[in-house]
Amino acid sequence: MSGLVIDGLRWEVRARGTGDPLLLLHGFTGRGTAWGTHTAIFAQSFRTIVVDLPGHGRTGIRADLTRNGVERTADDLASILARLNAVPANVLGYSLGARVALRLAVAHPDVIARLVLESPSAGLASAGERSSRRRADAALAEALERDGIETFVNEWERQPIFASRAALSPRQAARIHRLRLRNDAAGLAASLRAAGQGAMEPLHGRLSAVRAPTLVIAGALDLVGRARAEAVAAGVPGARLAILDGVGHTPHEERPLRFRRLALGFLQEDPAA
Repeated sequence: MSGLVIDGLRWEVRARGTGDPLLLLHGFTGRGTAWGTHTAIFAQSFRTIVVDLPGHGRTGIRADLTRNGVERTADDLASILARLNAVPANVLGYSLGARVALRLAVAHPDVIARLVLESPSAGLASAGERSSRRRADAALAEALERDGIETFVNEWERQPIFASRAALSPRQAARIHRLRLRNDAAGLAASLRAAGQGAMEPLHGRLSAVRAPTLVIAGALDLVGRARAEAVAAGVPGARLAILDGVGHTPHEERPLRFRRLALGFLQEDPAA
């Protein structure tokens, strides 16, 4: 399996393994293959379903920006899971993918069995914050379209939020960099405009609607992201929170073994326990 068309949008979808379904959702500038070794190991216990989010990898974009936003993306994913006979599914999302996963859990609670949110956000609470973020993301999108993908990725990776990734091996950092460069400038620009935190509907007031058992993971060094993750965990009924010391915004890259033990331990729990 590779391409699925949902309401006129072509999605890149790859499945492997057997067992209960596990949907993996990457972050901004990533793609499904960015999960790397995690996918192969998860596939030993689960039927993994890996997608490229709109504007990333081989999944398309639409001229109507709302079609590329968090809300419609979540709706599409619910349709994809139903088409693959993968309902309910476990869902693991990182950053942008975690925001999409959270929207999926709020809007389509019946499609989710268990939920793992890495570095999530429920959006920006105030209209002023959202307006400011939309302007900033629009400026980033314009710079991306003007200067090209390589310049954008180089500057994106130098953000303070990713400073802790300096501990990655040169080989690992180079692999992630190459994957980012394989994205299309127009696609990432569309994602910035449509799916950024300023464009999404904030979910703070709807977190109590999440019914799936939920694990929230964040890095202690990601101060802003940690606060957002803590707010999500506090709002989702019964959610667990794991803060990893010495880690920033990307626990699955910076501490892959620790991250995977947490995620697998939670996903494989006996529900009766």
